[in-house]
Amino acid sequence: MPRVHDLCARIQNGFRSRLQSIAVPETKMNLAICNILYKDGFLTSVARGNHLGPDTTFTPTTPSNVATRRLWLQLKYKENNPTLEQMTVVSKPSKKITYTVSEMKFLSAGRRAKFVSPLQPGEIAIMNTNRGVLSIRDAIEENVGGEILCRVK
Repeated sequence: MPRVHDLCARIQNGFRSRLQSIAVPETKMNLAICNILYKDGFLTSVARGNHLGPDTTFTPTTPSNVATRRLWLQLKYKENNPTLEQMTVVSKPSKKITYTVSEMKFLSAGRRAKFVSPLQPGEIAIMNTNRGVLSIRDAIEENVGGEILCRVK
């Protein structure tokens, strides 16, 4: 199982170090989370590559090269400040937190749901649903509940 806390730590450390781009292991979960971050404006680009840099031509991931495959993320800054301030894991392997659609509506409307504090303006939550990894806004629109993975502000 891919660990979300590793991805959160790598991205947050990259922003704190003011790096232009970082590499994270290429997994389906990492790709889905990075695509949500790109879509919501926290990243400039997401590219596949190897441990040396992004690919210039398409290279498929095979069992022989899976250990060297990486996702290269271009970090986004606005007026020399990072667009991503904090990325924290909510659901852990020892304590999985799942929500129904009505509980997700409470969370996104600014009310506490279960043990998680409400989302602030400009903050997103990333959910793992039976329709894939979605932002909380998309999960509510598709009327599906699921496990809350992390929150980003």
